[in-house]
Amino acid sequence: MPTTADSLHSIDCDVHPTVPDIKALFPYLDEVWRESIETRGILSLESTSYPPNAPITARPDWRGASGQAATGVAEIGRQVFDRWHSSIAICNCLYGVQLVLNEDMAVAFTRALNDWIVKEWLDRDARLRASIVVPMQNIDCAVEEIERCAGDRRFVQILVLAMQEAPLGRRQFWPIYAAAERHKLPLGIHAGSSYRHPVTSLGWPSYYVEDYVAQAQGFQSQVASLISEGVFAKFPALKVVLMESGITWVPGFLWRFSKYWRGLRTEVPWVDRPPEDIMREHFRLTLQPFDAPAALVERAVEHLRCDDMLLYSSDFPHWQFDGDDPVPAGIPAALRRKILVENPIATYDRLSS
Repeated sequence: MPTTADSLHSIDCDVHPTVPDIKALFPYLDEVWRESIETRGILSLESTSYPPNAPITARPDWRGASGQAATGVAEIGRQVFDRWHSSIAICNCLYGVQLVLNEDMAVAFTRALNDWIVKEWLDRDARLRASIVVPMQNIDCAVEEIERCAGDRRFVQILVLAMQEAPLGRRQFWPIYAAAERHKLPLGIHAGSSYRHPVTSLGWPSYYVEDYVAQAQGFQSQVASLISEGVFAKFPALKVVLMESGITWVPGFLWRFSKYWRGLRTEVPWVDRPPEDIMREHFRLTLQPFDAPAALVERAVEHLRCDDMLLYSSDFPHWQFDGDDPVPAGIPAALRRKILVENPIATYDRLSS
């Protein structure tokens, strides 16, 4: 049955299932790839965007005896559904299939990952939805994977990382956006990197904290690319969700982007209105991490100048907040219901159809 906003408590738009071990994907891989993994001694595809033992990867009280968190449906159910009372949760699996350089292997791992999500997660809890992970190593194969998975209405989004080999506005990626628009799937851009290039504009950093903080720059660059290259002129129905991007960089970035567009607009004639207007129409941001102190949360939200942009997320099991409320203190009461339910429903067409 179609989902209605009145029947929901909240929709968690960013939850991260953990692949407990590479062998968990073996049932979903052809024999040739299972043998290749054994022969090559591939132990894991964990990305250094979220090292397993890094504090931010999982809050200490959410880790199990193995040291991992969110490795099974029951665990997410206890936290996201029972404890925080979400009615629906969207699974965004960040297992590092984007790191694989061999295109054939990348496609095999990606297909296996999506099939694993279906069988081990979606089939086991009707409240779960998921994003289609795509092999960005080959755009034709990425589109094929979207077409393969899109028939399952429980897939509600396409998932890519913030730091790719090239800016996402480039025309080489447009077939992905055509498929997204055709199937009414938002493009979800999540913090993370395929590590083809340094994660800062100055080269490789020394410390993990530099990597994580630099993700905001990656998101800014992707927003600028998608708008400047004319993606929304070509695909006017496309929606983009920035996941784990932070919030407070947006107002200053939009002011600067729109200011310089006014002086340079002849270079990009297809951008026929201020970039700030385009971002407020087409882009949404998940709530966690909300990078502002409690006393300034309400002011930060006001500076967005749009009540439709924020989507509720716990980012479970990433350690983005202390205590037991994923909604930051200071979120205006009048916006709480919109953020928890109405904005997600309006963003993800497949939740209501």
